[in-house]
Amino acid sequence: MNIRSLTRGDGVVIGAAVVLFIASFLDFKSYDKPACSGNFCPPEVDSFNAWDSLGLLMSIYLAGGIAAALILVSRSMPQQRKIAGIDLGQFGVAFAVFAAWTAFWTIIDGSNSGPGQIVGLLAVLILAAGAVAAPLVPALKAPLMGAPKPQVAQPYGGQPGQPGPGGYGYPGAQQPPYGGQPGQPQPYGAQPQPQQGQPAQQQAAPAQQAAAPATAAADFAPFWFAVPVARPLYAEDGSPTPIAELAPGTWYLAVEQRGPGLVAQTQDGRRGVLQDTTGIQRG
Repeated sequence: MNIRSLTRGDGVVIGAAVVLFIASFLDFKSYDKPACSGNFCPPEVDSFNAWDSLGLLMSIYLAGGIAAALILVSRSMPQQRKIAGIDLGQFGVAFAVFAAWTAFWTIIDGSNSGPGQIVGLLAVLILAAGAVAAPLVPALKAPLMGAPKPQVAQPYGGQPGQPGPGGYGYPGAQQPPYGGQPGQPQPYGAQPQPQQGQPAQQQAAPAQQAAAPATAAADFAPFWFAVPVARPLYAEDGSPTPIAELAPGTWYLAVEQRGPGLVAQTQDGRRGVLQDTTGIQRG
């Protein structure tokens, strides 16, 4: 799981699940020591926690933990997984609401509530509220952890102080002028000599057309960026199926301009085209 992809709402769910787990070991009921009457002393009532009652454990405490796990797994996966047409996150929210509903009526119906029951009720109510409100409240949709400070961008694939490998589209790579031979330096601004039997104007037009993309590639410099919301990354061959999903709160390296989009590289080395670049944060 990418920790930097978690939101504040996910942090609320995680914290509430941890408190709920701790509450399951506390006394569920609180009993006073019975007073003795004469020589007779009634037997003391032994305290118990949620692990001593399978119904309470499964319907409140473990249900809340399962809800938190389903929500986090659903939001950390690039593509949503569904069971019987229902998203895993929706299953998690339903589990959280069910656990809160059961805990509320259990404490209303009983008496002598102990710390395990009280703390468990508060934790499961917070968990359910966080699960429902996380996708809706802007403050809870913000990243849980700030994005790391980007390093100084080096040419893609190159080492500091060393020129990167050449090739078409490589940021900062020098392309040979149109008509030049590989390995032969050409003076800046030099025009290719017309070949015999061809008008100079016909040779100048292709040279100007080839110079435009070469200039655009030379002007582009790799930079770090982060997306405001999760966005798909498509294959460079134009396939409509996403190969990855860029998560907010994580820095990615833009290595090439591809029309209005960017060719980006993920942390595991995959490259693809980010078609929607609106609102990205440059490092």
